[in-house]
Amino acid sequence: MLFVAEFVTRVTIGDRTVLFPRYHTDVKYGEFTIRRIRPNSVFRHTSIDGTWEFRTNSMGFRNDQEFSYDKPSGILRVLSLGDSHTQGYEVRQEYTFSAALERYLERQGYQPEVINTGVSGFGTAEQLILLENEGLKFRPDIVVLGFFANDFEDNLKTDLYRMDESGALLVNSREHVPGVRIQNFMYRIPGVKWLGENSYFYSVLFNTAWELAKARLTDASIEAATEFAVPQQTEYSDYDIALTSALIERMAIATRSIGAMFVVVDVPNRRNDGGFQSSVPEAMREFIEQVSDAYIDSEQLLGEYQYVAEIHVPHGHNHISEFSHTKIGAAVGTIIDRASGMSSNE
Repeated sequence: MLFVAEFVTRVTIGDRTVLFPRYHTDVKYGEFTIRRIRPNSVFRHTSIDGTWEFRTNSMGFRNDQEFSYDKPSGILRVLSLGDSHTQGYEVRQEYTFSAALERYLERQGYQPEVINTGVSGFGTAEQLILLENEGLKFRPDIVVLGFFANDFEDNLKTDLYRMDESGALLVNSREHVPGVRIQNFMYRIPGVKWLGENSYFYSVLFNTAWELAKARLTDASIEAATEFAVPQQTEYSDYDIALTSALIERMAIATRSIGAMFVVVDVPNRRNDGGFQSSVPEAMREFIEQVSDAYIDSEQLLGEYQYVAEIHVPHGHNHISEFSHTKIGAAVGTIIDRASGMSSNE
């Protein structure tokens, strides 16, 4: 019966099914317990668009290289923060914007190390926790935040931070590990990892259960925040914007506390017609430009390529494409090079 179910799934919806197994586990950063990708792992994602291999180091970062807290002399170190777009879903390991940035800086004469800490499902709240409690230990010279539109929802869903009536940012919870305990159990069972990467029927069942659980968590978090949320004419409330802005501002403060540069990348948000729009609402753009040292607007960077190049992967989960990653990496590299003036090619 399972064989028949697998066959029927492949024949009927195989082209619309993604084999994107989640390899999360828990990690303690300071007083917080959140998710990370499983350390020292190799796994694959597959969809109609292709197959992509993921490799993580001993800290769960999508890097082949190991990094010590003690930064070697002469090294220019960059820390990338973000969600699945930064992690590089539907993108080869060598073509994430972090990898492209490292190659760009090498060509300018630097000795760069770019640490890709992106984690699928992360919102700004989890990225802040990672930065303050782990990322700063690497003494980065530059911190790059990949901001995507669903960060507003993710920040509510985690409920790690809340805003009080006076606008102060408060810690509300010190743990957010959805689905991790079941994953820790499942991956002890022989064959489960193989099913996640090869069985369409298993993937449909697992992803359906995952999305239902995520929807319930989102609804509960939104309900908890409604006493402060004032709906607007846009899809984001005043509370959504205030909370996310406060988290980003605290990131900027933490980054500058070690003398590092803070760069925000607006990851393009795909529209149903195949085009894209900025992930940063107009009401928030000026604020981000003020608190960051540099802001990369997706419409300015990629606007001329709209409907010309594939800004997003066409099927699957529609993450940004290798083309977009490369453009972002080069744009960040240009900003760093101009700011530092250390290029040996000058």
